[in-house]
Amino acid sequence: MAAAIWGGMYMVSDAVLDVVPPATLVLLRYLIALPVLWIAARLSRPGAHTRGIRRADWPRLALTAFVGFGVSLLAQFAGTKLSTAAAGAMITSATPAFIVLFAWWLLHERASGRQWVGLSLATVGVLIVSLLGSPPPTQTATNPLWGNLLLIVAAVSWAVYSVLVKLNSQKYTALAITLAVTALGIPIVTPVVVLELQTQSIGLLTVPAVLGILYIGVGSTAIAFFLWNKSFELLTAATASLFFFAQPVVGLLLSAVFRGEQLGWSFFAGGALILLGALLGMLAPRMAASEVASNDRPAIKSPDYKAAPDTCDAVQRQSG
Repeated sequence: MAAAIWGGMYMVSDAVLDVVPPATLVLLRYLIALPVLWIAARLSRPGAHTRGIRRADWPRLALTAFVGFGVSLLAQFAGTKLSTAAAGAMITSATPAFIVLFAWWLLHERASGRQWVGLSLATVGVLIVSLLGSPPPTQTATNPLWGNLLLIVAAVSWAVYSVLVKLNSQKYTALAITLAVTALGIPIVTPVVVLELQTQSIGLLTVPAVLGILYIGVGSTAIAFFLWNKSFELLTAATASLFFFAQPVVGLLLSAVFRGEQLGWSFFAGGALILLGALLGMLAPRMAASEVASNDRPAIKSPDYKAAPDTCDAVQRQSG
């Protein structure tokens, strides 16, 4: 569901980025998402609020926010603006592979052979959909080298963010994590926005632009980030990462519905491979540690909970 919402965001962000600079749009989405998440936490069980987060765990959450809500999203928007959509789709499709690698390093989760096959099939599928199914570009990339490098940074940092979310979910629910990292993301992004607005300006905010900003803030940030984090709370990292491939399929499907774009054989062939890959990943045996999650578990685990020392040490080395 999160990947599907993000698939629609690409169509919306095309219009919004014409009037709002990239870093400013990232800050706006956090400012809109934060009260939505806060209300949801207040209406949920008490432990879902950030007041239940222990002081010792805030540095790890700050690292999670910096990597995902700072580095990754800023690099994604800037890279997309400098490079091409085709290059962006190709580079971004490597994100699930990076997630599996970082999950192996930090969480000691090993993907099964069936999950690797599913990952490979889904990667081929997303490349077919994104590259063979994309129309000819209407404009050249302004700086493809820097754009592609930024997209690589975005892909790697999003993988690290997702694994850190999985690590934090051993103590806290997805709602508490999403609320915390969104709040922490605001001061992280604000200095970049101040610098950006010295050379760029916000254009005329029409009704469609405002609606697009609201969609990005409420749908693509508050709802989609919560759902993405929830999937890593309930599933292994390898399984959850497979749903990332739904983005280009949903994006093209919405473009066909709202813009009248034609769907060729590449859409259906690539979509079938993505679906097959996701099914293979879901049917793979789950690790025993991932099966302890349930929908009705407490928002914050028992104080007796202790993370594995080797996992904590790995994260501390990352934050250092």
